Amino acid sequence: MMTNLVATATAAIQTNAIALGIGKLSIIPILISALTYFNYHLMDPENQPQVTKNLLKEYDFIVIGGGSAGSVVVNRLTENPKWSVLLLEAGGQETEITDVPILSLYLHKSKLDWKYRAQPQDSACQAMNDHRSCWTRGKVLGGSSVLNTMLYIRGNRRDFDQWESFGNPGWKYEDVLPYFKKSQDQRNPYLARNVKYHNTGGYLTVQDCPYNTPLGPAFLQAAEEMGYDIVDVNGEQQTGFAFFQYTMRRATRCSAAKAFIRPIQFRKNFHLSLWSHVTRVLIDPSTKKAYGVEFIRNGRVETVFAKKEVILSAGAINTPQLLMLSGIGARNHLENLGIPVIQDSPGVGQNLQDHIAVGGLIFLIDHEISLVFTRLMNVNTALRYAITENGPLTSSIGLEVVGFLSTKYANQSDDWPDIEFMITSTSINSGGKQAVIAHGITTEFYNEIFGDIINRDGFSVLPMMLRPKSRGYVKLKSKNPLDHPLMYHNYLTNPDDVRVLREGVKAAIAFAETSSLKRLGARFHSKPLPNCKHLPMFTDEYWECVIRQYTMTIYHMSCTAKMGPRSDPMAVVDPSLRVYGVEGLRVIDASIMPTITNGNINAAVVMIGEKGSDLIKRDWMSRRKRSNETI
Repeated sequence: MMTNLVATATAAIQTNAIALGIGKLSIIPILISALTYFNYHLMDPENQPQVTKNLLKEYDFIVIGGGSAGSVVVNRLTENPKWSVLLLEAGGQETEITDVPILSLYLHKSKLDWKYRAQPQDSACQAMNDHRSCWTRGKVLGGSSVLNTMLYIRGNRRDFDQWESFGNPGWKYEDVLPYFKKSQDQRNPYLARNVKYHNTGGYLTVQDCPYNTPLGPAFLQAAEEMGYDIVDVNGEQQTGFAFFQYTMRRATRCSAAKAFIRPIQFRKNFHLSLWSHVTRVLIDPSTKKAYGVEFIRNGRVETVFAKKEVILSAGAINTPQLLMLSGIGARNHLENLGIPVIQDSPGVGQNLQDHIAVGGLIFLIDHEISLVFTRLMNVNTALRYAITENGPLTSSIGLEVVGFLSTKYANQSDDWPDIEFMITSTSINSGGKQAVIAHGITTEFYNEIFGDIINRDGFSVLPMMLRPKSRGYVKLKSKNPLDHPLMYHNYLTNPDDVRVLREGVKAAIAFAETSSLKRLGARFHSKPLPNCKHLPMFTDEYWECVIRQYTMTIYHMSCTAKMGPRSDPMAVVDPSLRVYGVEGLRVIDASIMPTITNGNINAAVVMIGEKGSDLIKRDWMSRRKRSNETI
């Protein structure tokens, strides 16, 4: 019976593909056809959050940006039926393709992406086109949680204890852990039973991937061989290795929009406006109070007013951009652009931090067990995905195992590792052209290094530096809100970052030398990089050259409107996330981090949304109580 079903479906898909004028059956039209044929539940437009056509003139709260934090904020604020909340999002809805985990790289440089590129700098990214790093950011409801690899890593307890030590009471690990748990619906029963660190029943589904290659267990065996524990990296101990946890729901992506906005779309006090590009926050210069928002929708400039607060959840690039466009930033910069200064705040756009990794560390193997895209992108895998919600298309571009380890530059006796291994059962040589496009590396570089091993089986280890000392910045290109801001990453400008990454590369090579992986024929693809051939292979000088060539962003831009005490001249928001010097304006997103967290940051951004929402509720409940006492 299943054979007949598959045969019938295959014929229907092929007919549909021909009707669409597709010469070769590429995976995307195959998937759309398969999902349509099987009445895939997410194809139903009624499942998408409903857009409000006629907006009110005034709302209690206006939230700018429907990403990982903003989605949480509108969910939690609309729990109070007396509060009206408007969400303004510059992009549109998710699509069928955003749901399919393995296709995340196809979303880079699509209409769902802001398509940012950092400014060219000599310190890093030398193998990239124009020496520029591509900074994919989600321009879609759900934000970057729609485009990311869905990895759920909370960070290290010492990250948050350090935040509090900077003068931010209420942000230590014991304070934020309840907010991580509040949003979580942990589907792994072995993790869920550890109720100290995990929870079930929250909005955000967290689970194992339905599919792993045989390489996954081999990676964990290799880690044990090196003396590492297999741990819950979101639990008591971070140092060690584990299968990744993902923000997935069965076989599909669980974006912030799916988790937090779809369940509340019919709340009468929630309004949603998509394709609404905010141009500035309206602030009364005499009272320094935010009272509304100006935005462009359908080619028209519109204005909406806020009775209580405007909340910026636009992300670590757009939030500082909007603050500066609204007159909040470094006085000299704003005056040079002709923007009236509302609040001289020199920290806006500064302190930019990101996680970077070394790309191209490929290890070939002798067995056909890895993910080679030309082998798995076919009708059969599409049907397996559509019918059984399983198979290789549920893989997050091959990412299977995570490892946290300390180099000689970290305190070995402390559980605060400085390198994260992102270990994937595929590699750029077998991942198709889309990986090259997403990473932005030049065709010449790709062909010279990987041209002779295209579609060969292998795996990659991406050593990611966890606590960079280099700091970048964002500034305005002009006062035109439609111009992309100028972004300077300053990667590897601090020599300590080079030293840590260099040790991470050495550890990756050693990892592949374990007998657990040698049994599979693992061997390093050691072809010298074009601009590093003059250096002896495997020396520190050679590895530094490699690091500065294939410098990969992991898309964790953060810290550009940092939280801090009033005594810190570079702090933009206070510990309650209120913007210094302006009433009725908060920032709730990755911008407020004083320092980047120890791991992939999406889980921490959701936590910031949860805690920020509670801070707003407490403030307004306190005001109401004081008002009643006065009466």
